[in-house]
Amino acid sequence: MSEQQAGAVLQIDGLSVDYGYTKNPTHVLRGVSLDLMPGEVLGLAGESGCGKSTLAYAATRLLPPPGLITGGQVWLKGRDGGRRDILSMSDADLRASRWVDTAIVFQGAMNSLNPVFRVSDQLTDAIAAHRPKSSTRERRQRSEELMELVGIAKDRLDAYPHQLSGGMRQRVMIAMALALEPQVLIMDEPTTALDVVMQRQIVEQIAQLRGRLGFSVIFITHDVSLLIEIADRIAIMYAGRIVEQGPAQALYRSARHPYTQALLASFPPLHGAKRELSGIPGAPPDLTRPIIGCPFAPRCPFVQDLCRQKDPSLGQTAVPTDSSDRIVACHLHQPGQSLPTELGRPTG
Repeated sequence: MSEQQAGAVLQIDGLSVDYGYTKNPTHVLRGVSLDLMPGEVLGLAGESGCGKSTLAYAATRLLPPPGLITGGQVWLKGRDGGRRDILSMSDADLRASRWVDTAIVFQGAMNSLNPVFRVSDQLTDAIAAHRPKSSTRERRQRSEELMELVGIAKDRLDAYPHQLSGGMRQRVMIAMALALEPQVLIMDEPTTALDVVMQRQIVEQIAQLRGRLGFSVIFITHDVSLLIEIADRIAIMYAGRIVEQGPAQALYRSARHPYTQALLASFPPLHGAKRELSGIPGAPPDLTRPIIGCPFAPRCPFVQDLCRQKDPSLGQTAVPTDSSDRIVACHLHQPGQSLPTELGRPTG
């Protein structure tokens, strides 16, 4: 175990997930490994269907049938400094750990509130489940603190969900996730279905709360441009695997994997002159069938014969200027390969 892994608050090691109990299951996750450091925002991006949400649900043991974890470990560093494998926890230990060590804001979270209960009931119930010895007054006081924490007036506690805007409901779900001050907060597409103004407010709110409370975040989205602004590191997923990972700004300035480059080219630039956007030709591979070679090879403009024959491993790049935390799964960037002049060169 490396020094970085030892310091990680959450370590996902070789996690694999299949869907279906047939002889030919769909391999949705294929040996995914990630380290989340204390106080860090780790962005996870990729096209729909690449396995982002499956990774979040599997790592927290919330994966519904027919999902099946077929390999790997998920290590959580407790407040006492000890490390525990989430996947091998007993049901009782897992229930005690949820909301206290890890919490998740689900995709479409603003529709997750029960429409027939007031916001106060739903917040106090979450607190009571893990702090049964707390008094009604203490739960109410904590609920008021949480509402103010996410920028909502405490008198809105007595409102029903339909009386709140979409952005306010999303903030309530974030408040509920932070109720017991977890070490790790997993956010699955938290700005989906919100307008751009509200998206900006939610992202700024998350950044402020992270700075104030010091928790770590896994922020899942298909919008890479959003991650550039909020994340410390970004991991790019494709066909159930991590294909590139590195510091957010370095990845934005000089993406190494052709898929990452194409993904960035499909979003408007954050600064500078306007440019023509381009899509990614073709479609992701069918995960129900064996994949031979690099999964991105059929769509890659730099494909070589080796790419169609051998699946590249995830490792450090061969670019001398890259730091050790830049890793990529691409034959073009492995030692002994010659880089095309238009691929992977630093822009400044």
